[in-house]
Amino acid sequence: MTVEQGSFSTSDGCTISYTRHMSAPNDAPRLVLIHSLALDRSIWDGVVARLSGGAEILTYDCRGHGRSGRPHMEYTAELFARDLAQLLDHLKWNEATIAGCSMGGCVAQAFAGRYPIRTRALALIDTTAWYGPDAPKQFRDRAAAAKAKGMQGLIDFQVTRWFSERFAASHSELVNRATSVFLGNDFECYAATCALLGDADLRHYLRGYRMPVAIMVGEEDYATPVAMAKALHEAIPQSTLKIIGGGRHLTPIQCPDEIASEIGGLLERAS
Repeated sequence: MTVEQGSFSTSDGCTISYTRHMSAPNDAPRLVLIHSLALDRSIWDGVVARLSGGAEILTYDCRGHGRSGRPHMEYTAELFARDLAQLLDHLKWNEATIAGCSMGGCVAQAFAGRYPIRTRALALIDTTAWYGPDAPKQFRDRAAAAKAKGMQGLIDFQVTRWFSERFAASHSELVNRATSVFLGNDFECYAATCALLGDADLRHYLRGYRMPVAIMVGEEDYATPVAMAKALHEAIPQSTLKIIGGGRHLTPIQCPDEIASEIGGLLERAS
């Protein structure tokens, strides 16, 4: 697989950094993978390795994250969806299967709602359309805790949400990598993205989806629990639901075999 690193500038001047994993067949399906809050495209490395050769895969850092621009401004799921649409324009991709984990799943839902003809299929992983009536306060409280304690002060809380104890103990290099990315965040961007998630209500998009949809969730996900995945599944008639045994909130890192298998099946449905 050929790997191309690139960047482009959005219509409002934000640099978006991306990696394009190009497979050999010209007719290979196209797949976009969108990362979770306060992390970056590297959460998909294990999944990309397992899907390589069967798809042309795009990973990128959302604005405010990773190597992309970090403007201090209001963030919304729709703004992030527009960034992706402009990135696809830049790459001359008319359509793709869109997969997102956690925050990335919210962006994927907004993208599919705003750009349905560009969404070949949709994979929603460890995510929800709505975090509930208390979410605006809860997410802003989380940002306030980060400001009070520093990002380092949130690490223990994050790691127990991200990964099972057994996985964390046996895969310290993956845990340390995710932790390093988390600690590299710009606080203002982190706070703006927390507000994005707290305010997001994407439920009105769900009934309009006509593309195949695959929903995945870790059995032990405390951040977006199984009940939230079931609510998505019930709202989207043509969706499948996979509950991943022992998985927590970052199943693309902890359970790449299962995630790659489900996305592979979705690509087949979409063809």
